[in-house]
Amino acid sequence: MRCARAIVGATAFALALSCTAVTDHRASAEPATHATFIFGGDVLIHTPLWNHAQRTARANGNRNGFDFRPMFDDVRELISGADLAVCHLETPIAPRGEPLSTFPLFGVPREIIPALADAGFDRCSTASNHSLDRGNSGINATVNELLANGISQTGMARTKAEIEPVVFDVKGIRVAHQSYTFSYNGLQPPTGEPWRSALIDPRRIIRDAKQARALGAELVIASLHWGTERNTAPNSYQLDVARRLTESGHIDLIIGHHAHVVQPIDNVNDVWVAYGLSNLLSNLPTDERWPAKSQDGVLVEVTVVKSRGDITVMRPVAHPTWVDKQNGFVIRLAKTAARSELLPQNTRGGARDSLARTAAVLGEFLP
Repeated sequence: MRCARAIVGATAFALALSCTAVTDHRASAEPATHATFIFGGDVLIHTPLWNHAQRTARANGNRNGFDFRPMFDDVRELISGADLAVCHLETPIAPRGEPLSTFPLFGVPREIIPALADAGFDRCSTASNHSLDRGNSGINATVNELLANGISQTGMARTKAEIEPVVFDVKGIRVAHQSYTFSYNGLQPPTGEPWRSALIDPRRIIRDAKQARALGAELVIASLHWGTERNTAPNSYQLDVARRLTESGHIDLIIGHHAHVVQPIDNVNDVWVAYGLSNLLSNLPTDERWPAKSQDGVLVEVTVVKSRGDITVMRPVAHPTWVDKQNGFVIRLAKTAARSELLPQNTRGGARDSLARTAAVLGEFLP
């Protein structure tokens, strides 16, 4: 347990000394522990993706469903090996009985969620510019489906209480994880229900972090949907928000999404900030609208150490990924695929090109 961060006055100073002594005594009896966290890029389901998933399901005798599971075959071991694996589900699912939809208002097949669970994800961030695309019914359906498949989430809410911070245990470390977005693409939450999702506001995020600390959180993680699409460099808004949050002393790690290309990882005020993980799974067309690097991504691995009551977030490791659109939208570990003699030459070449693009941005963080 940690003592209060702000203690004022002589009596309080004596109390602080006493509190510190008790904390150190208890902590010294506890062995050091560490936990591994994996964070994935955007899961953005387009029509060609669900068409392929539908063909896969039919080939296995399911005429009315979708099977996205094979798309995660190459990354399942890495994801499931983490103590906590966190996806970013950018789009709501279509409520049962309602039609599927794609850009600009998404409503994707619910079967993507059991595929995420099968891949090893334990939790998802869900606040994005598409959070409100299918209204309250889309939010309710998404949260319900995640929970039904054993995946917790933050960023969408069925009730007012559900948007508030919660604290959960990961290998003896008390963790809080919240999700926020810069925009809803012009949509507005229903009147009287602004809590249906969460917008980026540094004051609100810091307030939530303080509330999480009061609940006992030792590690506070913020997932932020932000940035300029197609741009590798963080924009001025990202840099300003990152500075304000890390200066507060209440945020321990920032994970970013939305740009659909890999962005840098930096240390800001002794806090690691991964500005943009790009896409884990998508079918953004690599033409004049979207560069080839929109199919690149990273699974960011972070080890957190708890020793004598202190929490240390270790240097992140970025595992480059690449969506192999020509072979079933399989998410390849780019480094492994580039060297695999089992894959066609053109697939190895695509993986090598992807690896080189990601290394140009995150080379010092690659394993």
